[in-house]
Amino acid sequence: MRNLLEQIRNRLEELNKAEKKVAEVILLNPQQATRFSIAALAQAASVSEPTVNRFCRSFGVSGYPELKLQLAQSLASGAAYVSRAVEADDNPEAYTQKIFGSAIASLDSACQALDPALISKAVDLLIQARQIHFFGLGASAPVAMDALHKFFRFNLSVTAHADVLMQRMIASVAHTGELFVIISYTGRTRELVEVARIARENGASVLGVTAENSPLAKASTVSLNIPLPEDTDIYMPMTSRIIQLTVLDVLATGMTLRRGVDFQPHLRKIKESLNDSRYPVGDEFN
Repeated sequence: MRNLLEQIRNRLEELNKAEKKVAEVILLNPQQATRFSIAALAQAASVSEPTVNRFCRSFGVSGYPELKLQLAQSLASGAAYVSRAVEADDNPEAYTQKIFGSAIASLDSACQALDPALISKAVDLLIQARQIHFFGLGASAPVAMDALHKFFRFNLSVTAHADVLMQRMIASVAHTGELFVIISYTGRTRELVEVARIARENGASVLGVTAENSPLAKASTVSLNIPLPEDTDIYMPMTSRIIQLTVLDVLATGMTLRRGVDFQPHLRKIKESLNDSRYPVGDEFN
C-alpha cells in the first residue's frame, strides 16, 4: 500500500469522529506512529483500542501491526533510503528545493529545542578540559574530524577517532581532566555507550551530542539534546549531520567568546599561516 498516508489524508473528512482522531495522530507524526503500540496510539488519540482496530480495517489491513508496516513502507516509498522529503518522480529542481528546505527547517527546529543552559554547561566542560577527544562512528565520524579541525585552535590537546577499538583503549586509560565528546545521532550505538561508561569510570567527563533520553545521553556527564528530524535507520543521514556540525560551531563560538579578546591574536596567527599557501585573489595562472 504505497500511498497509505495519502489515503488517510484524502479520507480524513469521511471518517467518524473517533476514527478521525486516530488519523490525526498518525498524520501529525507518521514516523512516531510506526513505533507506537496499539495502546499508546489509542491513548494518544483518546479512543479505545477497538476503535484503532476498526480504523485499520477501514483501510484494508487486518490490524495495527500490519498498519504500522504499511506506514513504514509508505514513508520509505519515495526515494527509498535517500530522504523522506523526496519522491521517486521528483525532478532536479524539486529535490534540490526539498533537500535545502528540509535542512533549513531542521536547523530551525534544532535551534528552538536546544537549551541555552546546557550549551553553557557544555562550554564549561570544554574550557576546563586539559585534553579533548572527539568520537564518532559511521556518519558521525566526519563530524568528529571536523571538530578536531576547529578545536585544536584553542591551545588544547585535541584528538578525533572513528575506530571503536582505539576509542575503547583511550577511554580505558582516561583520567580526570579529560573530556570525551561523543557524537551519535541516535545515541543507541552500543560501542559508543560503552566507551562513555568506561571513560566516566576512569574519572573523565563525557559530553554527549545525541538524542534526548537515549542510552548515550544517560551515560554522559552532560548531553546536548539533538532533535530527530529524520530516521537514519531508513534514510541516508543528511539534516542530522548538518545539525551536529552546527552544534559544534556553536560550542566553538562559545569557547572563543569565553577566551575573550586577548585570544584573538592567537586565532589570527593561525589564519595568517595559510596566506602563503593560497594564490592571491584575482591571480591568473595556467
